[in-house]
Amino acid sequence: MVRFAAPGQEPVRTPPAALVAEAARRPGGWVAELDRALIGDPGGYIPAEAIRGAWKVDDAGQLTGEFQPNARYGPPQDDFTKLFSTDHFLQWLGHDPAATIRESVAEVVDEQVPGAAVWWMKITDEPRFLTAGRRDADDPDSLIVTRAALAAAFAIGVDAPARPHEILWGVYSVAVVGLDRGEQARSRAWFDLWTGLDAAEQQLVTRIGDVDPSP
Repeated sequence: MVRFAAPGQEPVRTPPAALVAEAARRPGGWVAELDRALIGDPGGYIPAEAIRGAWKVDDAGQLTGEFQPNARYGPPQDDFTKLFSTDHFLQWLGHDPAATIRESVAEVVDEQVPGAAVWWMKITDEPRFLTAGRRDADDPDSLIVTRAALAAAFAIGVDAPARPHEILWGVYSVAVVGLDRGEQARSRAWFDLWTGLDAAEQQLVTRIGDVDPSP
């Protein structure tokens, strides 16, 4: 809520009534004010951009009126930083790995709910990788990569016709075999909602073996 100040002064914010009870549970800390239009389930994944700012709470659990705005507040944006943070070999996903993953996820969402669109996507943790290959006969110190897979934890904002905005999270996994065969390589992707990264990683060995290598 905003109360208008005198001309030339910054608007004066007043804490939303809903934060009073939350403040009582966090004496001496801060409570976040969310923009409900930018989130789905408030108990689920909340993008940083959906936080308007934070209100200071005194030692008695009362809001002091001090407000720290969030500089990132606004429409959520794509964030694939964690996909590249390990400098892992990703060329097997094409020249733009982030675009490859996003397009694949968007296709799955549209298949599940026709007309649904991915508003934004974030990779929320460093992916887990699996890579296999064979020694190069001409250079024993080199490895020719023949198979690769990854499991990437994600969150996405989805808009669908006649449905409220939703935020989905889970793990996107993809495996490719026959990387040494150029255009004859084959791939398969998995879209596991509400699944943890550790559980998805444990399935990579089985899943990479499930990809049909036939051209």
